[in-house]
Amino acid sequence: MSTPNKTVKSPARSGRSLVILAVIFLGLLVTTFVQGASSVRLGLDLRGGTSVTLQPRASNEANKITTEAVDQAVTIIRQRVNSLGVAESEVTAQGSGTNRQIVISVPGDSGRRVVDLVGQTAELRFRQVLAESAGVSNPADTSTAATPAAGVSAELNAKYAALDCANAANREGTGADSPADTIVSCSREGGAKYILGPAEVLGRQVSAATAGFNPQQGVSWYVSLTFNSEGTKAFGALTNRVTTLASPLNQVAIVLDGLVVSAPRINEAIPSGNAQITGSFSQVEAQDLANVLKYGALPLAFDRGEVQQVSPTLGADQLNAGLLAGFLGLGLVVIYSLLYYRGLGLVTVGSLVIAGALVYLLFLVLGKSIGFTLTLAGIAGAIVAIGVTADSFIVFFERIRDEAREGRSLRSAIESGWLKARHTILVADAVSLIAAVLLYFFAVGGVRGFAFTLGLTTLVDLFVVFFFTKPIVSLLAGVKFFASGHPLSGLSPKSIGMKSTQVPATTLEA
Repeated sequence: MSTPNKTVKSPARSGRSLVILAVIFLGLLVTTFVQGASSVRLGLDLRGGTSVTLQPRASNEANKITTEAVDQAVTIIRQRVNSLGVAESEVTAQGSGTNRQIVISVPGDSGRRVVDLVGQTAELRFRQVLAESAGVSNPADTSTAATPAAGVSAELNAKYAALDCANAANREGTGADSPADTIVSCSREGGAKYILGPAEVLGRQVSAATAGFNPQQGVSWYVSLTFNSEGTKAFGALTNRVTTLASPLNQVAIVLDGLVVSAPRINEAIPSGNAQITGSFSQVEAQDLANVLKYGALPLAFDRGEVQQVSPTLGADQLNAGLLAGFLGLGLVVIYSLLYYRGLGLVTVGSLVIAGALVYLLFLVLGKSIGFTLTLAGIAGAIVAIGVTADSFIVFFERIRDEAREGRSLRSAIESGWLKARHTILVADAVSLIAAVLLYFFAVGGVRGFAFTLGLTTLVDLFVVFFFTKPIVSLLAGVKFFASGHPLSGLSPKSIGMKSTQVPATTLEA
């Protein structure tokens, strides 16, 4: 006697799932069009990129070139690169002792911006302004040679008068200034020069940095800073002390790598531990500055070597062999599905096509939004995910066959089989996701690319199984070819392993 059929869900729910899939698919298409993303960004091993060598030098007597200092710099630079997205860049230290160098390789043509970002020493200091004038050189001007504030030597005043900020060499930040020294400095754009007192607040006292913009002033970008307890106390004391002084002594210069980013006038004390850096930033400049401040100052200053374009590190033969292996694996999965599941195997083919299209669109969108680049390791992650996806189909289809063998109608077998299969599918994909997350956060280099792609494609697999495979199979239950157990449907008595030749019941419940 056959098992009573369960009440099945309305096919309308399957239709809604397919509509959701179509909307998301259309949304990704529109996003790629708006972004102008026409091709997947490839990594160093597939397309080459930009490489630069940084030669360390001690920024002051306290910061000597040691193995530990170089290793610390590599860690900070790698964090800065990763903050731009999954860029698959390479940051390595080469050589030994004082001859150690840091080599940065960035995929694509945008490497110069990344190299400019990661090579900044990011020595942030807050200094009181002691003198300010136009950024031109005028050694004969005795008014600037006079001491503008107590404690400034005649030698420093002469250096201030002779400083020409129109000279590009004087606008290259070095971070070599000592916090305890009174210094002369140019503004970033060279329009002004300053005598600045000793630093009273340091970059290491900044606990957070974010970029933002003020819509009331157009697109005016700035960087918001939050100080730790030590920095909050020091910044409050500095701003409280200068508020009652005459100009320019009531200004506090924000100095990054020896250059003045801005020198705002302080009208009242700021005890809250928050500050803003303004200075006609573009969005990219504000975000880059926030990133370098967020991950701390480099322990060393660097002399930049020649920036060079590098060829792909992986030959075309190896790439073609890897892609061929992937397509062969995909082809074998398709052939197996069609031979073993017959008509039902077409659902597998359709699901793989949908999953592949979604992954490709996500690669395009993420390439523009977070700088995702695809490497051979990433391709390997996608190939591994093909097996994960195929497992999901097999678990679901076998559960349907199990239920049909017990005498259920096809529609009832699908719903009952899905309830049992989805737990197994979720557990299997959860294992892949956990592995991907752990690899991504605890590995570096190409392994992170593998982990990111594996995790992304596993999520796509879950989405496709729930919003395409299951709904399509439910709708096929109403098609006579499948419901009648046709020999080519994959659901014939022989296919599902029934001992009798009786065709499974085809009664459709309300």
